[in-house]
Amino acid sequence: MKIDWDRRTCARKGHVTYAPDDPRLRARLHAETALGEAWRCLRCGDFVLGAPHGSGAADDAPLVPRGKVLRDLFILRFLAIERAVRGVFIVLVALAVWKFSNSQDSVRRLFDEYLDVFRPVFRHFHYDLDHSPVVDTIQKTFGYKHSTLVLVAVLLLVYALIELVEAVGLWYAKRWAEYLTVVATAAFLPLEIYELTEHISWLKIGTLVLNILAVLYIALAKRLFGLRGGRRAFEEERHSASLLEVEESAGVPARAA
Repeated sequence: MKIDWDRRTCARKGHVTYAPDDPRLRARLHAETALGEAWRCLRCGDFVLGAPHGSGAADDAPLVPRGKVLRDLFILRFLAIERAVRGVFIVLVALAVWKFSNSQDSVRRLFDEYLDVFRPVFRHFHYDLDHSPVVDTIQKTFGYKHSTLVLVAVLLLVYALIELVEAVGLWYAKRWAEYLTVVATAAFLPLEIYELTEHISWLKIGTLVLNILAVLYIALAKRLFGLRGGRRAFEEERHSASLLEVEESAGVPARAA
């Protein structure tokens, strides 16, 4: 089933109409009905009853995302939500590490007390907690210096901040955010691959695949780093789209580039 992104968005956000000064374009975008005047939506192309939302030169018509552009915006916002969720989670982890660094001794005593309580229970099921990899990892963290744990918390907060900044920028389709996302995500790919060599899980594999696809998609679709003509081609494409929005909706052939 093919999704009609234009009508789907208009149903959720409302139509966008515009009255250009050019009489020929204005006549093609305008219609008189028994219920009053109607103007063609620049996104979905349907006629909408009521006065236009704006008017002026055709070149000043609002750039309304539609078709492929609208689909790309949906993908960017999906990535923005994923970054935001990850950023909030990392903030919580950083706060937990910082709190642990300030009460390391009391946490260790509490852990040892619970370990003494559960040791006979697990021994009954033939499981030796003293040689458990999880318990061993937790006990190793008790040996970390306070300054080391504080540094880890700070680095986690910096990482979370980058993720949250990416999320905001991607949500509003900012070009700087696309560059930041590609650079930051690509920088962590080697670490994610290394983690897979240590322990494989479906979550890690899924995260790695998603990040690789995100880097490739944003870099190619948004023409970053000079790809597919670079920024100049990207701006020309946007400018052409803004003119075509009015002309194609009006049924006027596009001017030659």
